Amino acid sequence: MNNLRGVYIIWYRDLLRFWRDRARLITSFAMPFLFLVIFGTGIASSVFGGVGDGGFDYIKFMYPGIIGMVVLFTSIMTGVSVVWDREFGFLKEVLVAPISRTSVAMGKALGGATIATIQGIFMLVFIPFAHVSLSVGGAFLLIALMFIFALSLTSMGLLIASRIKSMEAFQVVVQMILFPLFFVSTAMFPTQFLPSWLGTAVKFNPVSYGIDALRQVVLGAQESALFGINLFGYTTSIAADIGLVALFGLIMGTLAVRSFHTTE
Repeated sequence: MNNLRGVYIIWYRDLLRFWRDRARLITSFAMPFLFLVIFGTGIASSVFGGVGDGGFDYIKFMYPGIIGMVVLFTSIMTGVSVVWDREFGFLKEVLVAPISRTSVAMGKALGGATIATIQGIFMLVFIPFAHVSLSVGGAFLLIALMFIFALSLTSMGLLIASRIKSMEAFQVVVQMILFPLFFVSTAMFPTQFLPSWLGTAVKFNPVSYGIDALRQVVLGAQESALFGINLFGYTTSIAADIGLVALFGLIMGTLAVRSFHTTE
């Protein structure tokens, strides 16, 4: 019972800190706006010949990738709170509390995944600009997929944070990981437009499958099939995508829990 209460309290603390940080809430729209409205429009005009002319609608393609980007960045950066708590001594107090360290890791993972999902939901305000339509059932499915995706990535962020002692080192390491994960994925460019070596790298990136699942919900199975991931001659479905993401999250979560057990 103490362990469940500990998970809840840690989850609630992270959520409360996020909700009280108004600047964080407002600026969470800045990067998606820059990528989708400015960067996306520029690429659509210069590379794909614009939008709305009956050709390839790059903004529409890119929109699920932007949702994935928000979930990715927010989830991984959750580890900042672990490093912050370590520097100020709070983490040590939590680790010696009468709850298991597994509960501590679970609470942090659930808190980070919830925050990342909330920020992903905020991106639904861009639906009219992205020229997509989403049913109520599709919206709920999208939110569920975002949470699973976020939970897997948060587990990786916690694993990284549990082994790093300073904020400066964490920021450097995370930046080295975040941008390759994002750009070497299906977020920005259709796989059929990539060189074969880069297309192969995309298939080894777990973020690709999370974004592909989001794209299938947003664009529909038929339209998204044009941009799907071909694995062993099979275009992955939502179930296959999320299964691979969940497997990755299980591995990261297990390693993160083990790392918390050895953290001093």
